[in-house]
Amino acid sequence: MSDARHRSGLREHLAWIAIAACCGQAMAQTQVAPEQRPRPTVEASRLSIAPNLDGKVVGDLAWEGMIPATGFTQVKPDEGQPASEKTEVFIGFTDTALYIGVIAYDKDPSRIIVSDSRRDSSLDDTDSFQVIIDGLLDRQNGYVFGTNPAGVEFDAQVVKEGVAGQFGSGGGGFNLNWDGSWRVAATLTEFGWSAEMEIPFTTLRYGRGAEQIWGINFQRNIRHNNEVVYWAPLSRQRNLNRVSDAGSLTGVVPASTKNLQITPYALMRTTSGRGLPGTDSDQEIGVDIKYSLTSSLTLDATYNTDFAQVESDDFVVNLDRFSIFLPEKRPFFLENAAQFTVGDARAVELFFSRRIGIDSGAVVPIEGGVRLSGKVGSSTNLGFLYMSDEGVDGIASQNDFIVARVNQELPNRSSIGAMIVSRNGDGSLGVPGAEDENQTYAIDGHWGIGENALLETWVAKTSTPGLDGDDYAFALKGSYDSPKWFARLNYTEISEDFNPEVGFLRRDDYRRGSAFIMRRFRPEDLWGLLEVRPHARIENYYDLDGFLETGFQHYDVHWDFKNGYRIDTGMNYLKDGLKEDFEIVDGVFVAAGTYSGFEGVIRANTDLSAPLSLRIELNAGDRFGGDRVIFSPTVKYRIGETFSSEFSVVYNRFDLPIAGGDFSVMLSRMRLSYSFTPKMLLQVLVQYNDDSEVLSTNLRFSLLRTARSGLYVVYNEFDERFPGSAPKGRELIIKYNYQFDVFK
Repeated sequence: MSDARHRSGLREHLAWIAIAACCGQAMAQTQVAPEQRPRPTVEASRLSIAPNLDGKVVGDLAWEGMIPATGFTQVKPDEGQPASEKTEVFIGFTDTALYIGVIAYDKDPSRIIVSDSRRDSSLDDTDSFQVIIDGLLDRQNGYVFGTNPAGVEFDAQVVKEGVAGQFGSGGGGFNLNWDGSWRVAATLTEFGWSAEMEIPFTTLRYGRGAEQIWGINFQRNIRHNNEVVYWAPLSRQRNLNRVSDAGSLTGVVPASTKNLQITPYALMRTTSGRGLPGTDSDQEIGVDIKYSLTSSLTLDATYNTDFAQVESDDFVVNLDRFSIFLPEKRPFFLENAAQFTVGDARAVELFFSRRIGIDSGAVVPIEGGVRLSGKVGSSTNLGFLYMSDEGVDGIASQNDFIVARVNQELPNRSSIGAMIVSRNGDGSLGVPGAEDENQTYAIDGHWGIGENALLETWVAKTSTPGLDGDDYAFALKGSYDSPKWFARLNYTEISEDFNPEVGFLRRDDYRRGSAFIMRRFRPEDLWGLLEVRPHARIENYYDLDGFLETGFQHYDVHWDFKNGYRIDTGMNYLKDGLKEDFEIVDGVFVAAGTYSGFEGVIRANTDLSAPLSLRIELNAGDRFGGDRVIFSPTVKYRIGETFSSEFSVVYNRFDLPIAGGDFSVMLSRMRLSYSFTPKMLLQVLVQYNDDSEVLSTNLRFSLLRTARSGLYVVYNEFDERFPGSAPKGRELIIKYNYQFDVFK
C-alpha cells in the first residue's frame, strides 16, 4: 500500500472514530420520559354570530368579551425571553367552522415586512402568523394554517412531527402540498396588523364526542427583528411541527358534518411543432371526488386525471453515475402522501408516485383511481391507493397499481407499520402477462426514547419474475436532538435483486454507513452572530463485495447572523471507486479506478427578507483525477408582496487531464411571478441547458376559487437549438375546474 493511500485510510478511520465517539457521547446522555411541563391552555367560545371576515378583529362584535391566548416566548434571537411585541389570539366556533382571530401588535408598524402574497409562499421572510391544530390529540400529527399581512393562504400537513425527510412523492414529515378548503383575510392597522381565519370542520380531522380537547400552538414571526416566538414554549432546536409540546384547546364542540366535494374539469389543448403537421387540438373532461367517511377518514376518487396546470420540472444535468431525482408535483399524489412513505428520502423510496403516469419522461394517460387515507380510531393510520393508466403503444404497457399501508401510532413519537406496493401490467411490450408484474413488501418502525432520541428501521422485500437472487433491503437509524447537540447514525443495505419498480433507487447493490454530529452555540455578543453550528459528516457506499464506490467526508461551520445573513465554510474529502469506464459527458470517459481528493465549500446569503437578496454556493477542488468548480449564484428581487423574480445559474467546470476532457456545463433558470391578488397569479419559468442546447418556457396564469379549483391558462414552449433538431414545439392549455360542496 502506498504512503498516500495509507494516510488516506488512516485519516478516514480516525474521522470515523471521532464522529462515533461524539455521537456516543451525545446519545449516552441520560434519557428520561418527556418532560411533563404544564401546557398552556386556551378555551374556544361558541360564537353567536360569525366574524365579518375582513381581517379587522378590533371592533368586530363576534370577538367581543373573549379571553385571548397571549404570552408568547422567543426561540430566537433570545431563547426563553418574552416576545418583544404583544400578540393576542382569539378562538371561536360555529356549527360549521372554527374561527381564529389574531392581533399582532407592533410599536412601529412601518417596520412590518410583507414579502409575498402567493399561495403557500414561505412565511419565513415576512411578518407572519401560523397555527398548528392536532384535532385527534395524538401529539404526533396536525395541520398548519398561516398568513401574513397580505392575507396569503399557507397550509400544510405535519406527520410524525415533521421528522421524516422530504420524499419524492411529496410525503415526509412536512407536506406543504396539502391544500385545505379555508379562508383568511388580513389588514395592516395603526397598532400593527391583524387577521381572521375561517377553517371549516370538514377541512380538519378530529375524534368523536361532544366537547373535545385539541392540541394547538401558535407561531409569530416578527421579521424586522428576525424574531420567532411561540405561545407554547419550545427549545431552540424545535419548530411549530413539535406537536408533542403543543398547548391545549378546550371547549371545542365540532358538528357532526358530512363532506362531499365534486370537482369536474374541462380542458382544451392545442399543440404545434416538433414535427407535427399543422396544429393538433383536443378536449378532455374529468372529475375528482372527495368524501369524508368519518371526521378522520377520507375517500378520494379521480377519473381521466390531468395535471396540465402543474409547473414544469426543473432541468437537471447528471454529471455522476447515479439516477436523477425529480420530485412529484401533481396534486392528487401529493395530498396525504406521507401515509405512503417508507424508506430513505430521495435515495430508497419504496413507493414513488412518479412511476404512475410517467415513463422515461413521457406522459402516460391516467384512466382513474381511488385513495382511502386517514385514521381509524385515535391511533391507527390507513392508506389505500389504486390507480390505472392507459399505456402508450411502444413506450409503456397498461398498468394497474395498488398501494396498501397501515401504521399504528404508539406513545412518545413511536409507531409500527406495514406496506404493500404492486404493479400489474398487460404484457403488451413483449413481456408475458403473467410476468409483467412486481411487488414490494415492507415493515417499518419508529421508537421515541425520552424527549430527544429516536430510533427508526425499515425492512423490505421485492418479488420480480426472472430475478431469483437476494431481493431484500433494510435500514437502521438513530438520532439525538437536544438544544446543543444533534447526532445521527444510519446503516442501509440493498441486495443485488432488490427491485421496487414502483419505487425509486438512486443506486443499487450497496451497503451504506453514515454518521453526523453537530454542536449548536449561541454567543451572547460576538460579531452580531445568532448561532454557530460546527458539524461533521461521514458517508461511505460499499458494493456487496466490500469495494468502496463512494466515500464522502464533510467538515463545516454554519455562521448565522442576527441580521439574516449566513455564511457556511467547509471542506469535503471525496473518494470515487469506478469498476468500469464512465462517460461523464458525450465523448469524455473517466477510466475505471479509484479517485480521491479535497474540495473547499463556501455558501452564503444576504438577508432573504430584503427586496434584493443574493445566495451563492462555490465548490472547488479535486474530482476524478482532475479539477472541478461548481459555482451557483441566485439573485432574488421583489417589489412589495406582488412581484417577485429569481435568476439562478448552476455552472460546472471540469478539467480532467486523465480523461482527456476539459469542458463546462451551465444551467440557467429564471422565475418571475406577479400576484394580482392572493388568488390571481401569473408565473413564468424559463430554463436553458447549454450542454443539450435546450430552451424551455412555461407560462402559467391561475385564477383560483378555492385552493384546488379555478381557471388555469398554460403555455409551454420547447426549443432545441442544436443543428438538425426538430422544429420548436408549442402548447397552449386552458383548464377550468369547479368545486361543488354538495352538503353545504
